[in-house]
Amino acid sequence: MADTRVNFGRVMTAMVTPFAADGSVDYEQAGVLARMLLASGSDGLVLTGTTGETPTLSIEEQVEVWRAVRKAVGPAATIIGGASTNSTSESLEMVREGVSAGMSGLMFTVPYYNKPPQEGLYRHFTTLAAATPLPCILYNIPGRTALNMTAETTLRLANDVPNIVGIKEAAGDLPQAKAICDAAPVGFRLWSGDDALTLDILDQGGWGIVSVASHLVGVQISEMIAAYVRGDLAGARTIEARLMPLFNVMFIETNPIPVKYALNHAGIRVGSLRLPMIEASPAAQAQIDAEMAKHRLDVLAAV
Repeated sequence: MADTRVNFGRVMTAMVTPFAADGSVDYEQAGVLARMLLASGSDGLVLTGTTGETPTLSIEEQVEVWRAVRKAVGPAATIIGGASTNSTSESLEMVREGVSAGMSGLMFTVPYYNKPPQEGLYRHFTTLAAATPLPCILYNIPGRTALNMTAETTLRLANDVPNIVGIKEAAGDLPQAKAICDAAPVGFRLWSGDDALTLDILDQGGWGIVSVASHLVGVQISEMIAAYVRGDLAGARTIEARLMPLFNVMFIETNPIPVKYALNHAGIRVGSLRLPMIEASPAAQAQIDAEMAKHRLDVLAAV
């Protein structure tokens, strides 16, 4: 069977949403940040996901982020829009904006709080995918949603819905990732949702990473994956060992608290967070500062 599915690249950054001093979305700065990330190791961007503080953004703000970033980066860049809530009908409002906003694809998160059965997940995702011609990626993150989508449900969707082309797996469950990779149709991609598990996910048959740390070390992550793909496993693990403390410190407090602090500390203006998210604690700041200094990340840009 020929591989006719979409390739969104191996390193995609789950981009933060910059805010202005008054707490409004800084759309211009979102464009600046997007261009910087695409020039520093990212094959594509995932907007308005967990790292983008989507729970505190209105649908109108989310779609405007999509439009602003597409305008800033041009027509060729890979841009995925996070386009779902825990309400199927509300999610459809965003899904239907994907084409006009210039998205390359859309990402759908397992609904949080509701805890539907697996059949409910299947119907939710098939409904959303049917509402757009764009390729769609699923996002399984039970640590946030309190619900794991099983490998069986993922594979059912992969086989039944032509424009569901992959999944971001952030369950931390390597056997589940392997089960998906082993039985998925040709071209269905699995990206790690956890920087620290990137190479372990590749070992299971995964494709790449939707990364938080790539805000800071995108080139190094790209080099790590490239080494793995060409068979230099020792080289890939050497890079991983060097980056692992940074991967870990990016999650010392709830994402995206650490990465927003790190970006601001490095001179990349992304503003504060919206409540109920708050600024990094002094203890976390000290640990992030120390790790960034080791990697000479104190000043990345002055934007």
